[in-house]
Amino acid sequence: MNWHQLTTEEQLEQIKTDSKLKPQLIFKHSTRCNISSMALNRLNRETNLPDIEYHLLDLIAYRSLSQKIAEDLQVQHESPQVLLIRNGECVYDESHSGISVSEIAEQVAQLN
Repeated sequence: MNWHQLTTEEQLEQIKTDSKLKPQLIFKHSTRCNISSMALNRLNRETNLPDIEYHLLDLIAYRSLSQKIAEDLQVQHESPQVLLIRNGECVYDESHSGISVSEIAEQVAQLN
């Protein structure tokens, strides 16, 4: 995956804006969690989906940004967690062992 590091609220706002043109995926990763590392490894073994941008948040280093994402997108905070953003809203979220590229691809296909 071609990850963009998510570290600021300004980037979050840009992701919401960019999601009006192209779906955006945020992966909230806990560097202290083995399940999160396994989920990230599963994602990294897959090919990038076309027409989607990928953002990686280290939620240990940027805990307040993680909370802001949960508040702004009206999702329950979980870790690990993927959030698919379209038109400024979270249209799909999944966590733990439910995170899979095939499921994300299905969700993106439904957006078109």
